[in-house]
Amino acid sequence: MELGISTFGEIHPDGTSGNAVNAHKRVEELLEEVKLADEVGLDVYAFGEHHRPDFVISAPEILISAAAAITKNIRLSSSVTVLSSVDPVRTFQNFATADLVSGGRVEMIAGRGSFIESFPLFGFDLDDYDALFTEKLEMFLQINKQEIVSWQGNFRAPIRNQGVYPRPLQQEIPVWIGVGGTPASAKRAGALNLPMIIAILGSAPKHFVPFVELYRESAAKAGHDVSKLQLAISSQFYIAGTSQQAADEFYPSYEALMTRVGKDRGWSPMTREQFEYLRDFGPLVVGDPQQAIDKIMQQYELFGNTRFVAQLVTGFTKHKDILKAIELYGTRVAPVVRKETKAKV
Repeated sequence: MELGISTFGEIHPDGTSGNAVNAHKRVEELLEEVKLADEVGLDVYAFGEHHRPDFVISAPEILISAAAAITKNIRLSSSVTVLSSVDPVRTFQNFATADLVSGGRVEMIAGRGSFIESFPLFGFDLDDYDALFTEKLEMFLQINKQEIVSWQGNFRAPIRNQGVYPRPLQQEIPVWIGVGGTPASAKRAGALNLPMIIAILGSAPKHFVPFVELYRESAAKAGHDVSKLQLAISSQFYIAGTSQQAADEFYPSYEALMTRVGKDRGWSPMTREQFEYLRDFGPLVVGDPQQAIDKIMQQYELFGNTRFVAQLVTGFTKHKDILKAIELYGTRVAPVVRKETKAKV
């Protein structure tokens, strides 16, 4: 199994039109984190797109390029590229450029986005939410496969026999479909024979088993080799030397994030009791290294996934503690998980 990290670059908003000191510091920290992840042998590091004051990453490709310049082996991806509200041509060019910088280590996770700020920001109608993603994914995949493109759709000016440059060092940019639990998304990923990543953030992992089965059934129905499908699971993650230490260090950041997001979505404020329940029975991978190994392996037994992506939640957690969690993940957790999953193949 491949082991990786996902981040959305949480920050304490600067609240200013310039002199964005907090944002600058957070970008420096992100680059330090990805450099360490590479050094401890993790497989992938992903930057997620948001357009909110509490997240610093709105252009994952730029941070991917910055990370490419200071790393050697780790694959670099978006945690999500909100394909619905970007131009597929320009997005491809950005990822292809980053791929050239990295020496062929770039991937993209395409999604519709769990927040909606990008739609009014870039002039798109939320009523077209599904149609936008379907059309733009189709266009991106065509550009990814062909140097010279002819294409026509409903939401963008047509292209007639034009080249899209630069081309990546890889034969194609690997494109994953990021999903949160919508059956139509699983069907689409399977039918297109694309890798799929599921973000499991609140419900018990076992509830997603039918969703994964639907993904594989759709791929088989479309004539694809199910044994070659790639599946990733992403869950929020933090580890420390002891289980209690991990819980105490992580909870303030987690509580703040979930309560803040919950205000937009009508959720009740997060409590310590809910947090502990999610640690014990839900998807949270928060504890000591052995607990992290056990939780990741439990998910592997359910899904047979080929990748696990640890979603970091930073918030109030000290940067030095985040770095320690990454170190423990790469040196204590990843080798054991790789060995155990290899033995089960």
